[in-house]
Amino acid sequence: MKFRVVLEFDPETNSYSSVCPELPGCASAGVTKDEARQNIEEAIRLYLEPSDIKLPESAILSEVTIG
Repeated sequence: MKFRVVLEFDPETNSYSSVCPELPGCASAGVTKDEARQNIEEAIRLYLEPSDIKLPESAILSEVTIG
C-alpha cells in the first residue's frame, strides 16, 4: 500500500512534523526529514495493526483482506 505523507519544518522546535492525511490522527515528528519519514512509517504500521477488541457475545467477527 502507498500513502501520502506531508513533512513540514517547524522553526520553533527546529524539527519536522509528519502527517498521513489518509489516516486521521496518524502523525509523528523527527529532528531530520529522514527521521520524520521513518517515524511516520512506523506510525502508519502501528495505526494499521489489528488490536484486541471486546465484542458482545452476539457479535460476529470476520476479517477482510485489501489488495
